[in-house]
Amino acid sequence: MNGLNTSSDLPTLEDTVEKHLRRDLPRICSGISLREALDVIRLEPLQSTRIVYYYVTDPDDKLIGVLPVRSLLLGNLDHPVNDLMILRPVAIPSIATIFDACEFFTMYRFLAFPVVDETGKLLGRLDIDIYQRELSSLEETPASHTYDDLFQLIGVHWENAKNTGWRPAFRMRFPWLLCNVAGGLLAAGILGLFEDELEKFVVLSLFIPVVLALAESVAIQSVTLALERLHGDTLTWKKLRKKLADEALTGLALGLATAIVVGVFSILRGWDHRLFASLLIGICGGVTAAATCGILIPNLLKLFKKDPKVAAGPISLVLADMATLTIYLLSAKWFFA
Repeated sequence: MNGLNTSSDLPTLEDTVEKHLRRDLPRICSGISLREALDVIRLEPLQSTRIVYYYVTDPDDKLIGVLPVRSLLLGNLDHPVNDLMILRPVAIPSIATIFDACEFFTMYRFLAFPVVDETGKLLGRLDIDIYQRELSSLEETPASHTYDDLFQLIGVHWENAKNTGWRPAFRMRFPWLLCNVAGGLLAAGILGLFEDELEKFVVLSLFIPVVLALAESVAIQSVTLALERLHGDTLTWKKLRKKLADEALTGLALGLATAIVVGVFSILRGWDHRLFASLLIGICGGVTAAATCGILIPNLLKLFKKDPKVAAGPISLVLADMATLTIYLLSAKWFFA
């Protein structure tokens, strides 16, 4: 026995890592010296012939660090393990899928990862063998969509990886830019609905670029943060709701702060106090909506197994513009009525 939970079939990308992890762990207790650690290793040798990392755990079996074999062999024997271990190690949650694990191997290029449960307790390890087996299965599988699944891990599609030059890049990116074209046309339509108000109160038009710029900036910030956090994160609907709530509060705070700055400027210029109220509602509502869209779109694409890197930005910007413009002009129409 090698401690590996085996299956009669090759692991699929949808399998959880807990079904395929190794239980024969190279484990070291915290608080001991390297000399004591080596003594324990000699007394309790592992059957595995390839050991790259030793995992340091506390008395509750919670993972607290990783000790590379090089540090174990070359370090001062009197030094404590805790001084040489790597703190805050990258670990794969037990609920992650093989697809997520492949993303870990692609991103960090480690030879193995510890697998932990929701409390941080060390359950086992996942070797790079899983990743190599997935690559081998792709070479033997004629279906192009299987290649695409793995290539999405590094941000491209298989067909795009095979084709280089400006034409494939154009075909991949142009459809999403049409979102911006559609957004511009929709914005023109929204402005047309409020044509009477904009003609009577020209000052409202002066602040449209400011309101939209703030919303777009926040949307791009949120998209960037969402894409960064998606690496190595196992996404669920529950997590998505939590992310949306947090980002909505952040957007509200950002919108309130920037709206006050812009509103104070309008008051200092002697413009109508109704403009201040319109800016306050428009910027607060628009920035909150933009932040929410910036988090929602990449995560939704990820949940539906789509690549968010190309599509998330254009879609989020269009939604942010539409929401911001609508909120700003509706509030202005109400206040200036």
